[in-house]
Amino acid sequence: MTTLTFTTPSGRRRTTPARFGPESRRDPLLPQRIRNGLLDDEGQQCVQVRLAAADAANPAARALLDTETRTALHLHRVLDDTAYAPLFPQIIGYELDAAEPYLLYAAPRGTAAARTHVMGAFDQRVFARDLMLALCLLDGQGLVLRGISPATVLWDGTSVQLWGLEGVARAGQPRTRWGRAPFCPPEQRRAEGLVDSRDMVWSAAQVLYQLVTGRPGPAERAPADLAEHRVLAETLRGAFAPLAADRPTPARLLDLLAPGAARRSALTVPADATHTHREAFAQALHLKRQAPPEPSPAAGRSNGEVLCPYCLETIQLDLTALFVTDSKMQYQPLDVSGIRNPLRREDIMRSAVQKCTADPEFPEHFIPVPYLTHGRPLTVVMVGQSSTGKSHLLTQMIAEITDGGLEPFGLKWQSVNPEQHARFVRERVQPLRNGKVLDHTGALGLDGFARFVESLLITDAKGQVRPVAFFDLGGEDLVRTDAALRFLLGVDAMLFVVDPALALPLPQLDHARERWGLAVNRDGDLAFGTVLDRLPKNGPYLDVAAAMVLAKADLLRFQPPVDRWLDQPSPTSLDPALVRAESRDVYGLLRRHSGQAWLRPFDAIRRCTLHIASATGGQEDQGRYPAGARPRRVLEPLLSLLAMHGLIDVPGGAEAFAVGTAPAKEAVPPRQARRSVGEEAM
Repeated sequence: MTTLTFTTPSGRRRTTPARFGPESRRDPLLPQRIRNGLLDDEGQQCVQVRLAAADAANPAARALLDTETRTALHLHRVLDDTAYAPLFPQIIGYELDAAEPYLLYAAPRGTAAARTHVMGAFDQRVFARDLMLALCLLDGQGLVLRGISPATVLWDGTSVQLWGLEGVARAGQPRTRWGRAPFCPPEQRRAEGLVDSRDMVWSAAQVLYQLVTGRPGPAERAPADLAEHRVLAETLRGAFAPLAADRPTPARLLDLLAPGAARRSALTVPADATHTHREAFAQALHLKRQAPPEPSPAAGRSNGEVLCPYCLETIQLDLTALFVTDSKMQYQPLDVSGIRNPLRREDIMRSAVQKCTADPEFPEHFIPVPYLTHGRPLTVVMVGQSSTGKSHLLTQMIAEITDGGLEPFGLKWQSVNPEQHARFVRERVQPLRNGKVLDHTGALGLDGFARFVESLLITDAKGQVRPVAFFDLGGEDLVRTDAALRFLLGVDAMLFVVDPALALPLPQLDHARERWGLAVNRDGDLAFGTVLDRLPKNGPYLDVAAAMVLAKADLLRFQPPVDRWLDQPSPTSLDPALVRAESRDVYGLLRRHSGQAWLRPFDAIRRCTLHIASATGGQEDQGRYPAGARPRRVLEPLLSLLAMHGLIDVPGGAEAFAVGTAPAKEAVPPRQARRSVGEEAM
């Protein structure tokens, strides 16, 4: 007897005593273990799919369980209370951030088709109809179930139930090797091309061939004896084509078996509930395009002056005010007048700092020398309450940069101060990557002094070098300390970090709110308003570059539209249509569930994109992340900011990237806009 506490499909938590039988591997090649059980609170029979602790330490194994859970929940949302729900396993609940994560299903209906040696003609048609109906439903959701085989298709004598949901991939993604011959289609076995719904048709046809003949079919072509079997010959002849492009779709095959069934199944799927929010987003961008942009600030000052990010006074390089740190991390004066070797001088200067005395009343502060010698620095500030996960997000963002994450976009990086960067990696990046929960950002203090988190030199594709400085402010200090807001006047870009536990009144977040002692705040993040009210405004919009980030998105990784975006591979180029599609989806999620107060940065700032990100990929357990910290989509918000500032070239230019283009589309009613991920909704 054991006690389980898990999340149900409704998002509520359920605690129940449970008893389980012996476990086995569901598939010898996969890490998941499976066992039958009984949930004693309701006397409910179940099947538990779980990972042992050793397997759960592998991120790839956890990703499989995540995929299975995401698919089961998605099918539950669209098919629950319909006649089609029994075609798939019924999810009871899940607990995925534990050391031994698991998923619970209701008891399966039927037994694996692999146990059926030969099937009669009548059952063949029913089996084929139900299997094609299941594939048609998956296709309608843009999902492709790989790995269909006699072991994953259950049959109870009257209908089919399709398992193996861990093999689901989204249509259009690059194929990877999955499954076994002959059930795995040739292109999938070779990992060629893109995932296609007709991949499932090959697998289903091979399952039917084995059930009809009692033997597996050829792995590369149609069986030679296909014409001898009426059901196969009438409906599946094209299904054995080696190339997916030459096979019929699931809907076409279903209509051969049950005319009109494909259309009826499509009508069962719930209508899009985000339509009004998409229209509101399109209208907001339309209004932003009508407002003239403010002139961009100059890249630097001709006399070498830059704005000190601390005291906000102008400062320029002064070779008589340089310092370096000694072995005890104390500042010691540096005299470079006697260093004649230019290479050695440059190397020493890279590690040096200059004491800023521009404001004698401001607390003592030091600026890295490279910050003063490469033109106007780009200052990026993280805004949000201290519970939002800004520290983890910014740490992972910088770690992705230092891992080469900017290189596909034509950018290179170098530390502004090597010693400072090494300390940041040692104290922040390495502990987080090893699974340790980081401390919150230190308080600003009564003097209102804001310290750098990190500085980097970014070189763009044209060879121009620009310092980029990152700040992470504790939200409560930002609200209370008015002096700390002075430095915002010199900020070039802002990242507004949204904590879903504060913003979204969704039941699946109740457990996180309870753990962290938080409550939903319908009035938005107070730090957002404080910052926005302080920024200078010369028209209907603020013109600082900005991005909003729905952080801790792993908490919502099974919630549309978050599930779609977290599942996307990391981009290697900036596609404005994709960025706007993500912005549109995040806008709709916040507008629908949180209200306009949480969208205030987007409404107030002319150039503002919206993003989904997770710094850790999961939730902590006793001060650690059980599977380590697995960042997802942490770099995309910064990429948008760099594009808005012209450091990354994007189609149409920086202005169009931020607010959209194509005035011809302005006349198209928003309801006619294409709505799939990656398509504009203008």
